[in-house]
Amino acid sequence: MPEGDTVFLTGRRLDEALAGRRLVRADLRHPRLATADLAGRDVLGVATVGKHILTRFSGDLTLRSHLRMDGSWHLYRPGERWRRPGHQVRAVLEVPDRLAVGFALHDLELAPTAEEPRLVGHLGPDLLGGWTAEDEAEAIARLAADPEREIGLALLDQRVLAGVGNVYKSEVCFLLGVSPWAPVAGVDAAAAVRLSRKLLLANAHRPHRTTTGDSGRGRELWVYERAGRPCRRCGTRVRVAGQGPGVQERTSYWCPRCQPGPIA
Repeated sequence: MPEGDTVFLTGRRLDEALAGRRLVRADLRHPRLATADLAGRDVLGVATVGKHILTRFSGDLTLRSHLRMDGSWHLYRPGERWRRPGHQVRAVLEVPDRLAVGFALHDLELAPTAEEPRLVGHLGPDLLGGWTAEDEAEAIARLAADPEREIGLALLDQRVLAGVGNVYKSEVCFLLGVSPWAPVAGVDAAAAVRLSRKLLLANAHRPHRTTTGDSGRGRELWVYERAGRPCRRCGTRVRVAGQGPGVQERTSYWCPRCQPGPIA
C-alpha cells in the first residue's frame, strides 16, 4: 500500500493539473457511481488526508479515492498512450488539455463536500497536513493510549496517525533502536511521532524515497526489503517476519543487534 508521501505527491500533481479547470468529461466506473455526471463542473482542488485523496468540485461535491495496494492516478495529454490497461480504469477526469486516469481504485465515493468528516474523520492527525502543536499532542496521546500494543502495529494504525505505511514503520523502528514488536510503553511516543513526520515530510515532494539521506541506487533505506543483507550500521544480517493478525499481517524488517527486544 502506498505510503503517505506517495499519496501526498499524487494529490499535489492532480491539483496542479486539474484545479481551476472545468471538466469536459468524467467517467466513474464504479457500480454506485455509474450514473454520476460531473461534466461541466469546475475542479476546485485536490487535497489529501493520510492515504485518502479528496477531489473537490463545484456544487459541493467531493470524490474520495484510496489507492489501496495497487491503485494509482496517472496524468496524460489527450491522445497519449496509457501506461496501464484500459480494463483497470476506474475513473477518468478530463479537462481541456489533461486527463487524470485512476487505475485499480478499489475505493471510490462521491459525497457532498460538507460530509468529508464522515469520509476521513476517523483518521488520526495527518502527518503531512497543516500540523500544529495540537496535532502533535493528539498524535502522541493516541500512540501512547494502548501501552501494551506492539509499536509496529500502532504506527500502521491510521486512526492513531495518518500516513505511515510499512516502509516507514520499519525505518522508524530502526532509527529509534526498538524492535517492531516492542510494546508502546517501552518507546518514546513523542520521538516516534516526530520522526515519522520528519521522514514523510522529507520525501513528500519527490518520487524517490530515502531515509538514510543517501539517494543512490540501493542505498536509500536502512532495513526495509533488506532481509539477509548486512545492517548498514553493525553488519548483522537484517531479518524479516510477519507482524499482525490474519489479513492485517504486514512484513517487518529489523536488525536484531541495533533493535534489541521481542521478535516474532
